[in-house]
Amino acid sequence: MHIGLFLGHPAHFHMLKNTAKQLVADGHRVYFVIKQKDILEKLLQDAGYEYTLIREGRGGSIWGLIKSVLGMEWHMCQFLRDNKIDVLIGSTLSFAARVIMRVPVLVMGEDDAEVVPKYAKMVYPWATEILTPVVCDNGKWNNHSCKFPSYHELAYLHPGNFTPMKKVVTSYGIDVDKPYFIFRFASLNAHHDKGIKGINREIAARLIEILKPHGRIYITSERPLEPEFEPYRIHINPLDMHHVMAFASLYIGDSQTMAAEAGVLGVPYVRFNDFVGRIGYLDELEEKQAKHYVDYLNLDHHYDLGVGIKASEEGSVDRLCDTVEHLASMPAEERQRIYGARRAAMLADKIDYAKFLTWFIKNYPASATEAKKPDFNWNQFK
Repeated sequence: MHIGLFLGHPAHFHMLKNTAKQLVADGHRVYFVIKQKDILEKLLQDAGYEYTLIREGRGGSIWGLIKSVLGMEWHMCQFLRDNKIDVLIGSTLSFAARVIMRVPVLVMGEDDAEVVPKYAKMVYPWATEILTPVVCDNGKWNNHSCKFPSYHELAYLHPGNFTPMKKVVTSYGIDVDKPYFIFRFASLNAHHDKGIKGINREIAARLIEILKPHGRIYITSERPLEPEFEPYRIHINPLDMHHVMAFASLYIGDSQTMAAEAGVLGVPYVRFNDFVGRIGYLDELEEKQAKHYVDYLNLDHHYDLGVGIKASEEGSVDRLCDTVEHLASMPAEERQRIYGARRAAMLADKIDYAKFLTWFIKNYPASATEAKKPDFNWNQFK
């Protein structure tokens, strides 16, 4: 089978890299097609993968936008035709693939439909299959979805796929035997980020003063840093970031994905933005009980792997500072014991998403029917 992997974000590379490796090992042909986004190209280059780049135009008018989209779709048709793609998988969609080329499109989502309404309306109606975590609310497309008991992050951070290595961390001059804290500042400039507040300059300064007595502070940022924060900036190869995260004492940021990555690694996190309370999979990682509950998947455990604080709520900054102070002050052994146990409870419920996704693609379309059965055996992917 000729399989196309359509990547629109660096996180998509991590999500699909293990599945791609296994598909190739099983004799399938895998082709990457990507949009230009942040460090996505560098990730593929550093990992040694060949890829096709479809450049996204930036028209300033409606006509410019239409011209850009049509250009991308034309190049996608060429990619599908030249590589004889049998199925296209990714977290974004090509209209041309589904409608013009008649190639099945498997769309992988993680955010609730109401959080990314434009994306949902543009993508979900045309998808052949929608794959999302069971706690993800896809709105009117729920019945058109194949839901699985896992998270995107467990496609690459499940213990079966990832073993953190201290030597990788120490290569950056970080002492893994002493406490250190990771900050992540997101750009918050995507279409669904409009009006979303996060960690600003004043808040960051307060948090740094709180953390200074407790350990080293390292900042990674999508947006430009103010001069006073530059001494804390650390440049880490994106392929090594999860090793650095795994040995941290605490993660603080306004990024969704890195918060979830910390959580599934058993690293306590504090997420500060206005998406809090709106995204099902993060609610499940943070709350005592997920807001979406499905009996046959036994999703009634509470994980408490992180804390989400809504930035626009009254008193949110004080609560943020108090929470960070509390977590940073915990004895290391106690913190590791508590969050290790919570992580173990989460992993007992969840599957290795990469293993499931590999099976799903290899056996598609029969796999879509099988996975939607109430008595489907999810334990085969643990």
